[in-house]
Amino acid sequence: MPELPEVETVRGDLALLLKNKQVLGVDILNEKSAKPSAKFLKDYLLGCSFLGAERLGKLLIFPLDQKLFLLVHLRMTGQLIYSDGLDTVAGGHLDHGKQITFSTTNLPNQHTRIILHLSGGATLYFNDLRKFGFLHLVDHKGLELAKKPFGIEPLSSDFTVKNLEKLLFGKKQKIKSFLLNQKFIAGLGNIYVDESLFLAKILPDRLAGSLSGEEIKKLHQVVQKIIKLAIKLRGTTFSNYLDSRGKKGNFSDQLQVYGRGKQDCLVCGGKIKKIRLFGRGTHFCEHCQK
Repeated sequence: MPELPEVETVRGDLALLLKNKQVLGVDILNEKSAKPSAKFLKDYLLGCSFLGAERLGKLLIFPLDQKLFLLVHLRMTGQLIYSDGLDTVAGGHLDHGKQITFSTTNLPNQHTRIILHLSGGATLYFNDLRKFGFLHLVDHKGLELAKKPFGIEPLSSDFTVKNLEKLLFGKKQKIKSFLLNQKFIAGLGNIYVDESLFLAKILPDRLAGSLSGEEIKKLHQVVQKIIKLAIKLRGTTFSNYLDSRGKKGNFSDQLQVYGRGKQDCLVCGGKIKKIRLFGRGTHFCEHCQK
């Protein structure tokens, strides 16, 4: 599943390209990908114009000119591919270690679920191999309801050491589980949690409430540092990511533990361990992390 930096990369690339584009046609090839229903999405999205692109955690939010909002969640295998004959922007991610290949010349294909035909000859394709992702059209009330489950954004002004301390206080769950929980911190996933805990020198199975004040300060610092760098480098899981500038995600070059099970630790020379924790592959160095 894409994490905050990957979704932010998609948002940034699409914000200017989609702005003022009007929806002239809607083809729904898989009804389960359309919410609240295929008919509602098609009837009310038609004729709307995009005003820009926003993001909350891993959720993409596209404000529209008719007081509506198009919510897009890529889930496990969703992809957004924009093409207008000049620019092509394709955003996607890994699926259990295997890259889902983008086809920007053979669209639509067997994984295309929804097609938006836009003004100016542009097209926005929503592809989704596993069909877990969705496009959801809501009004302002629906947007507020969609935002409710999300916790603090790591790069927002609310993400302070003090607020992180409050969230962690008394928590009996493991720190990795805490950081993955979107109701506490919005946008973090497996990759950046493993990397953050390594840089903060905290074992992933520590109880969240057991962190000292200094450990919380360090964790707060490294989470922001990693997320900012990952956004700058266009994410990790976009190894086949293409845009109009030909850039690709390359935060993978910065990874210290994630995906490096049984390899030498870059700090101490010991072996990176990989275990299953909460059903997720978890990478850490038992010598560097305490």
